Amino acid sequence: MDIQNTVKNLHPLEIKIILFYKKDDELTIEKVERDLGFKPGNGNQALSWLAGKGIVREIRRETRVFFELTDLGRQWKERGTPEERIIELVRIKGGDASPGLRLPEIAQTLGLDNKDVGSAFGALSKLGVFTMDGEKRVSMSLPPEDLVNGRPGKGEAARHLAVVRSLLDKAAEGGSLSREDLSEEERTAMAGIAKKRGAAAAAFRDLDRETVVFGFTETWTVVAQALQATGITGDEIGTLTPEMLETGSWQGKAFRSYNVQVPPTRLIVGRTNPYAKFLEDVKDKLASLGFEEFDGPLVETEFWNSDALFMPQFHSARDIHDVYHTADPKQAKAIEEPWLSNVAAAHENGGTTGSRGWNYAFDREFTRRLILRSQGTVLSAKQLPTAKIPGKYFGILRCFRYDRVDATHLSDFYQTEGIVLGEEVNLRTLLGMLEMFAREVAGAKEVKYVPGYFPFTEPSVEVHIKHPVLGWFELGGSGIFRPEVTASLGVNVPVAAWGIGIDRMALMALGLNDLRELFSYDIEDVRRRRSAQ
Repeated sequence: MDIQNTVKNLHPLEIKIILFYKKDDELTIEKVERDLGFKPGNGNQALSWLAGKGIVREIRRETRVFFELTDLGRQWKERGTPEERIIELVRIKGGDASPGLRLPEIAQTLGLDNKDVGSAFGALSKLGVFTMDGEKRVSMSLPPEDLVNGRPGKGEAARHLAVVRSLLDKAAEGGSLSREDLSEEERTAMAGIAKKRGAAAAAFRDLDRETVVFGFTETWTVVAQALQATGITGDEIGTLTPEMLETGSWQGKAFRSYNVQVPPTRLIVGRTNPYAKFLEDVKDKLASLGFEEFDGPLVETEFWNSDALFMPQFHSARDIHDVYHTADPKQAKAIEEPWLSNVAAAHENGGTTGSRGWNYAFDREFTRRLILRSQGTVLSAKQLPTAKIPGKYFGILRCFRYDRVDATHLSDFYQTEGIVLGEEVNLRTLLGMLEMFAREVAGAKEVKYVPGYFPFTEPSVEVHIKHPVLGWFELGGSGIFRPEVTASLGVNVPVAAWGIGIDRMALMALGLNDLRELFSYDIEDVRRRRSAQ
C-alpha cells in the first residue's frame, strides 16, 4: 500500500477516527457519532470509506428483534383484546334465555371489524372456548371446572389470555420488548399479535435492529503513525469562504491538500432502465400473441379485490391477502349491480351458479371498504362482465400487501395478470401459458408445476422455477375460474386465469439475486446491469 498517497486521500472524518481511537477499540456507527460529535450519517460514511481503504474491517453483526406497542396495541391494553371482549359479551348474553349471537352481531355490538371477529373466534375455537351451532350462533364450550365467574380461569385458554395480557402490560410500562427476554410461551403468543409491517393491523410492531461492529486492521498502525508525523489533525480547512477572506480568520490555519491529478468525471450516456425495458418487453410479447391490455385504479373495494373472487369474508383464506386500508374515504358509495347481488347470492347459498356457497350472511357494508389492491386478479374479475368470447386479456399491475421484505418478497410489487376465455379453454391451455412465462420470458432452465389452492380457481396450479442462487421459488399461481366467479359476473364459458410475479421473472431474466435490486438506489449498479436476453 502506498501510505503517503493513502494519507493524502483521507477525509477529515476518517482522520479523526484514526487519531481518536486505539488499535484494539471496537467501533460502531452510533459510538463514533457519539464520541466525535459527528452529524447523523457521518459515522456510516467515514467507516465505509475506511473499510474501502482496508483500515477497518467488519468484525461481526449483532441482530436483535424488538417488539413495540402500536396504537392498536395500546387500544387493546385499555379496552381489552378482541378475544377478551368477545368472551365477556358471550358470557353476558349466555346468562339469560338468549339463543346466542352470530359473528356479524358480535362485530356490530363491539364495534370491531368482521375480519377481526372471525380471526378471534377461530383462535378461541381452537382453544376450546367457543362452539358454533347449526344456526351459526356462538356459545361457550369450556367445562364448568375451567371457568371462573363465567370466564376461562384454568387450562390452555386461560393461560393464552393471561400471556397476551401480560405482554401488553409489560410493553406499556417498559417500552419495547426484546425477543431474547421473552419465554417460549410469550414468543408463541407474540407471533400471533406482531407484524413486521403494517403496524395499524397488529398490536405489536416487529423490528429487527442490526449493529455492525468494526475493528482496526494492521494498516491502521502505519497510517496513524504517518498522520502523527505530518501533523495532520482532520481540522484542516477544506473550503475558503468570502467571510474567511473578509475577516482574515484563515490566517495561520492549515488547509487540506487537493490532488490535481484526479481523473475527470466520465461521460455517462443515457439508457432505459433494464427493469423498465423488461416490463415493456413482456407487454410486447403478450400483445403479439393477441392479448388486449387492461388496467385499473390502485384503490379498490373489498368486493372486487376478494368478494367477487369467491373469497369468504370470515375465512382464514382472507389472511393470505392482508391489505392496506384507506383512511379517508373508508368506503365506496356503491357497488355495481347486478354484480353485487349475484356475488352476495353466490356467497350465501350459491345463487344460480350450481354451488352451495359459503352459507353465511354476506356483509354489504364490509364489501364497500376501500383498500389498496392486494392482487392483480381483481382486474381479471372486473374484465369478465365486458369480456369478448373468445377473448384474451392481460395487465401488468402494482399490488400491495403486508409482507416481510426479503430476497423474494416485497410489500409492493408487480404482477402480470391474465385471462383466456373460450369454449375450448382448459388446463392444457393454462399450462402452455405458464411454460411460456417460465422459459421464454423468465429464461428458467428448470420448471415444475405443483397443485395449489386458491378460493377462486379449481383446479389450481402453482409454477415454480429454479434460480441458480436462490433455488426453487414460486413464480405465480393459476387455475380455471370457478363457476361462482364466472357465472356471477355473466360469463358461462371456461376461463383460464393466472397471476405471475413479474418481479421474480425479472430476477432470472436480468441475472439478479434479490428483488430489492430491481429498485436499487445504486445508480452505478443499475448503469452496469445487463438487459434481458
